[in-house]
Amino acid sequence: MTSVLQTLSCADNYDPNSLHVDRARELILDLLSPVTGHERVFVRQALDRVLAEDVISPIDVPSHDNSAMDGWAVRFDDLATSGETRLNNIGTAFAGRAFDGKVGAGETVRIMTGAILPQAVDCVVIQEVVRVEGDAVIIPPGQRREQNTRRAGEDLQAGRPAIPAGRKLRPAEIGIIASLGIGEVSVRRRVRVALFSTGDELCSIGAPLSEGAVYDSNRYTLWGMLTRLGCDVIDMGVVRDDPAALEAAFREAAACADAIITSGGVSVGEADFIKQLMTQLGEVAFWKIAMKPGRPMAFGRIQPDGADRPGAWLFGLPGNPVAVMVTFYQFVRPAILKLAGLDPVPSFQAFPARCVEAMKKGRGRTEFQRGILFRENGEWCVRPTGAQGSGVLRSMADADCFIVLEHERGTVDAGDTVNVQLMNGLV
Repeated sequence: MTSVLQTLSCADNYDPNSLHVDRARELILDLLSPVTGHERVFVRQALDRVLAEDVISPIDVPSHDNSAMDGWAVRFDDLATSGETRLNNIGTAFAGRAFDGKVGAGETVRIMTGAILPQAVDCVVIQEVVRVEGDAVIIPPGQRREQNTRRAGEDLQAGRPAIPAGRKLRPAEIGIIASLGIGEVSVRRRVRVALFSTGDELCSIGAPLSEGAVYDSNRYTLWGMLTRLGCDVIDMGVVRDDPAALEAAFREAAACADAIITSGGVSVGEADFIKQLMTQLGEVAFWKIAMKPGRPMAFGRIQPDGADRPGAWLFGLPGNPVAVMVTFYQFVRPAILKLAGLDPVPSFQAFPARCVEAMKKGRGRTEFQRGILFRENGEWCVRPTGAQGSGVLRSMADADCFIVLEHERGTVDAGDTVNVQLMNGLV
């Protein structure tokens, strides 16, 4: 298996000590490939799964030529080129019950939406423009051949792909599959992610806080974000700042997961053992990113059992709650999408908005402020949520977007244009 470090050593602008955000994201995605393996599931269980094989339509959809509107079924060649046309009504065609007669010259039938078009009919005139006088139906001029009709197979054709492999199955795709009478589909297996928090100061929910301790919120935040992505989450709890315990946790996680996410233990403190263990059990691709919050973020691969096994990708996230969420959304989320076989690019697209408040910023790093987006005088505007410390988790709860301040940008004045990433659909 090719070494991660060998691959990255050939990459341009690779600085393991401090990478730009865009470059770090690009390097991560270049290294990843979708997971292998798939399973068959019932249609109702396939929502938000990734399709592993093309869904081939067994039938034409629609299965017959039919009417797209309630109206009158006519032969277009019977209609006058100018002025009204008087036709004789000979019956009605209902959806699910075809008209069993034949429409001859000068004749028409009342037709309902979805009803099969009678033989020789090639035009449907909507009921709102037609006058009925006894058995006579008066058609106004200006009609077009094949108007308000749906031809067999114009939506889906038998034997052709209806949904391509690699598509995430949303409600519309689920409906298409059901419309074909298909009860099961083949989907990619879920990405398996093992996570644990590190730190002797962490306390489990329900236990009393000792002096200097804090409740571990990061595992719950990470569980929520990973669950939203449809991952199989393996929560390994809190691992204490002990090299033997951490090594055992890494070995266990690498044996069962595609990716490992840790929070805490990636700074330069004496008790931060993760970098040492990553080097011992695998490879550290990079350790710091030029960003705020979240500068100490590790990425690499844990491969403790030899080169014959693929091992697991490791994302060592910071310990502060906001930094955990920011680094997850900027790096881990697109990586998980890539592993799942989806396009990760839409995850981090941004658009401009006017910032209504000044914000301090130092050059030489990308900052992700938490913001609130709103409309004012016909344009999109944004303001920060307030205190932006990496431990102020409420700044994430109150926000609906990230304000992205680029690497070389300095302080933002009120009224300046900034780029924002919407959290709707992201978080």
